[in-house]
Amino acid sequence: MRRMLVIGIGAGDPDQVTLQAVKTLNEVDVFFVIGKGEVKEDLVRLRREICERHIEGRDYRIVDVEDPERDRTAPDYPEAVEAWREARSRRVEQSMLDELGDAGTGAILVWGDPALYDGTIVLLDRIRARGAVEFEYEVIPGVSSVAALAARHRVPLNRVGGAIQLTTGRRLAAGFPAESDDVVVMLDSDCAFRHLDSDGLDIDIYWGAYVGTPDEILISGPLAEVGAEIEAARAVARRRKGWIMDTYLLKRR
Repeated sequence: MRRMLVIGIGAGDPDQVTLQAVKTLNEVDVFFVIGKGEVKEDLVRLRREICERHIEGRDYRIVDVEDPERDRTAPDYPEAVEAWREARSRRVEQSMLDELGDAGTGAILVWGDPALYDGTIVLLDRIRARGAVEFEYEVIPGVSSVAALAARHRVPLNRVGGAIQLTTGRRLAAGFPAESDDVVVMLDSDCAFRHLDSDGLDIDIYWGAYVGTPDEILISGPLAEVGAEIEAARAVARRRKGWIMDTYLLKRR
């Protein structure tokens, strides 16, 4: 039976790949790379570097799977996301049928950790449920962008006995969670922190882009003082590379 591996490879630094991930990398026949445009080009290069560094004495292939476009103008956001996920799963399913033999081992390399704000596990469950291709799969955890961000800023995510909330920029735009003092924000394409009443809330921000890569940018400080600096740095970085991956931690004082 076909076998798929979902391998967390850290936030970008090849040295963050765990020993367990290295072991499983050396079992793979075909790596499926899902992406598009300039983001795809950069991230494929980083994936190749990880494979070249950690795989020894084994032939493997890298198969590109073009990611379908999501309709970002659709008025119904959940419906648009569902349509995109379905189209994406169909493309991966077809690639598995075309490129992976009945007893082959395939893999999808996931930035950070596959269990945190990543859709690969759901994608494979969707494919299995359709039954067109039979396979089993395993998930290998990785160093998340959240953990990498906190380490680079040398700051703990939570306080003693306290909780931490992980959310998205879309949700943060509605306001700082009243029940939380420590909030990690991911998938923020619009600098949602700028909507916060930073003076009234007295918040510190720890922001990072391309964490773990040579392009890494780190900025921290009181939100009221560094928020504009982060917006400007983010805009410059995005124009320069054509894409950006960033995460930030907000801590109420």
